[in-house]
Amino acid sequence: MNIYQRFGYYLGGFAIGLIILAFFLSGKRTSCDYGPNARTVKNISSKPILYNAQAQNSINQNQLDSLTIINLIKYGEVDFSMSKTKQEPCKVYTIFNAFKEQPIKLVIENCDSLATLNTIEYIKP
Repeated sequence: MNIYQRFGYYLGGFAIGLIILAFFLSGKRTSCDYGPNARTVKNISSKPILYNAQAQNSINQNQLDSLTIINLIKYGEVDFSMSKTKQEPCKVYTIFNAFKEQPIKLVIENCDSLATLNTIEYIKP
């Protein structure tokens, strides 16, 4: 068996494997969240989010809605150096994002079944 036949068999098997994989994964909500930022944001986003009084005041003053807050969390970057990841029972994460081209810092307390938005701060450039 020469190299071309081996290469042909390899590509054939690889193509069949991709088709089978696509068949099994179609319709399922699969994701590849392997990085620490993606895992943290996904964990926070999967829980109901409450707003404390300070965050609620910031939301009302800046005319933000819950969908905007969810997107700020979902697409934000977690700063682990400013976060308290060893704190028990609820960890506190600091997430940075931008809204209307202005940087925002969100501080979120992440418990087992609930996430609480503690503060929303606009950062002056």
